[in-house]
Amino acid sequence: MDFTKKMLRDNALEGKVIVVTGGGSGLGKAMTKYFLELGAKVAITSRDLEKLRTTAEELEKETGGECLPLACDVRNYEQVEIMLAGVLEKFGKVDVLLNNAAGNFISPTERLSANAFDTIIDIVLKGSKNCTLAFGKHWIDTKQQNTTILNIVTTYAWTGSAYVVPSATAKAGVLAMTRSLAVEWAKYGIRSNAIAPGPFPTKGAWDRLLPGDLKDKFDLAKKVPLKRVGDHQELANLAAYLVSDFSAYVNGEVITIDGGEWLKGAGQFNLLEAVPEEMWDMLEAMIKAKKSS
Repeated sequence: MDFTKKMLRDNALEGKVIVVTGGGSGLGKAMTKYFLELGAKVAITSRDLEKLRTTAEELEKETGGECLPLACDVRNYEQVEIMLAGVLEKFGKVDVLLNNAAGNFISPTERLSANAFDTIIDIVLKGSKNCTLAFGKHWIDTKQQNTTILNIVTTYAWTGSAYVVPSATAKAGVLAMTRSLAVEWAKYGIRSNAIAPGPFPTKGAWDRLLPGDLKDKFDLAKKVPLKRVGDHQELANLAAYLVSDFSAYVNGEVITIDGGEWLKGAGQFNLLEAVPEEMWDMLEAMIKAKKSS
C-alpha cells in the first residue's frame, strides 16, 4: 500500500467552504491542496498576505479549485471577525473551520521570557479560541447546520513535554476546548474534533524549531515504532475525512496519527535532557540569528 496516495473519492468535499488558519505553508498548505482537489472552496489565512497570495495562486493552478487568501492575525478577535466577513462576502457561507495556526520553539522553560511564553499561548490557544468563538457564534446565529471545527493539537497535549512547555500548555487547552464544545454545541449541528499529529517535518517550521545540524542529531524517526516520520498526504487524508460528511457521527474525538510514537515514549522532546548547557547557548544564538536575518 502506498500511504502517499489520496484516500477519498473525487468531489467528496464538493459544495463545502473551508477556512484554514496558517494555510500559507507546511501542513496547512498540504491540507488545503487536498481539500481543493476534493471540490471544496478554501480560504487560507495568516499574517503574511504575500505568502498567502503566492500559495493561493499556486494551488489554484495545480488543482483548478478556488482559494481565497485573507490576512489575519488570529490573536486579534476583531481581525478574525473581519476575516470571517471576507469569507462570507466571497463564498456566501462557511462550513468548516480548521484551526491550524501555531507557533513553537524548544527551550528550557527558565530561559523563556514572559513575553515569549505569551506569544505561543496567544497564537495557539487564544487564536483557536478567537476563531472558534467567532465562527461558532455565526453558525448559531444563522442556524446553519452540519458545520465542523477541526483543531490541530499535538500528542503531548495529553502528557505535556519538557522543553516545549508553552506549546504543551496551549495545545492542552485546545484539546479541552475541542471536547467541551463537542458536547455543548452539538445541539446546534456543530461537530468538534481534533487531530494530534506526531512528527510531520516541514522545512520552514522544523528549521526554526531545530536550526543548524540539530535536526540531524535529533532524529525523530528513531522514536517512532514504524521507523519513519509522517507524509503530508497522510495527514491531509485524515483531515479531509474529518471535515467530510463521511465522518458525520464522529464528534469530540481526538485522533492520533504518529506511528505509535507517543505510546513508545510520552513527551516528544523529553530526550533533550541529554543536551548539555553549552549546546543550549549555541542553539539560542542560532535561533536569535535566524530571527534577525
